Amino acid sequence: MELRDVSFNALHMPIYQTVGFRQPGTTQTSDRGFELKYSREENPTVRELELMLAELEKGKDALAFNSGMASISALYLSLLRAGDEIVLSMEGYGTTIQLAQELKKFGIRVKLAYPDADSIVETITENTRLVFLETMTNPTLKVIDVPEVINRAKETGALVAVDNTFTTPLLYNPIEDRADFVIHSLTKYIAGHNDVLGGSIIWEKSEFSEMLWHWRRRLGGIIQPLEAWLIKRGLKTLEVRFERQSKSALAIAEFLCEHPKIERVMYPGLKSDLYHSIAIKLFKRRLFGGVISFEIRVDARKFLSSLRVIFPSPSLGGTESLASCPVISAAKTMSEEHRRILGITPNLIRLSVGLEDVNKLIEDLDRALGGG
Repeated sequence: MELRDVSFNALHMPIYQTVGFRQPGTTQTSDRGFELKYSREENPTVRELELMLAELEKGKDALAFNSGMASISALYLSLLRAGDEIVLSMEGYGTTIQLAQELKKFGIRVKLAYPDADSIVETITENTRLVFLETMTNPTLKVIDVPEVINRAKETGALVAVDNTFTTPLLYNPIEDRADFVIHSLTKYIAGHNDVLGGSIIWEKSEFSEMLWHWRRRLGGIIQPLEAWLIKRGLKTLEVRFERQSKSALAIAEFLCEHPKIERVMYPGLKSDLYHSIAIKLFKRRLFGGVISFEIRVDARKFLSSLRVIFPSPSLGGTESLASCPVISAAKTMSEEHRRILGITPNLIRLSVGLEDVNKLIEDLDRALGGG
């Protein structure tokens, strides 16, 4: 739902780079009824982005934050009380898990489950307040049967939050399967240019709207207007970027499967992948994202330093291809035991495919692997 500037009939809404709005005087309110007076609470540029996100995720409303972790922080603090239990995947984003564990000092109980639907379902109890899972895990790209988890949560009365960052609303809309909240790191695919941070919560039930809005106001995590505008601009090209990245990723995954210096390849678009059938069942399109993980038979640090086109960096989803070693980035805070259980080894590489020529990316990988 992109808005139009009615003041000057401009094609695009301006960036409302302002701290405050006139008060007292003619009291203006946003479309959801909150007074427009101070940009820590509500801002028209931010609001436009939120409406676009809600529409994409089939939700009723959304809030935009200055990072993905700011959105998760607001969700935890608004929902959880002393004595509550939260269930997370042990392969969840490290800081998501760390924050939940820090809440133990306030009486929150944390349970970690292996990242598959059966294990998560078994971990949910009558005391579970919140189940937090990712549609596709990071970095081993396990696709979770989210509807199965949601069905069990609804039986016990637990709320479900789904981090949909890796799959984007182009492939899956958790709210259509009765998820209570959808989380995005807008930094990744939605902004799409490796140059801006952001996060969001999207939901369907109006009962959550005022509570979440007030917690964002109290915590001060609203995204700034310029960053909101940049993410809104990136969002307009999400579909064409994601399709190109997904097709390139599949081509690269197929190349890596045949390379002698590769131990294994994880990518749900491969028919041989353990999670291909779940992905086919869950995803709306025959696209599988732009992230590939693979275990190499050469030293990981040497491999990363040998790349010329691909940039060694821990983010993903942008126009430039990025490669990282999860044991020193995304999985750094994970225990060695959990890394072993999940198959996260020191020679595991995560590649986020950008918009470069796919043949140049393949040549770069082959050269870094010692193939030329």
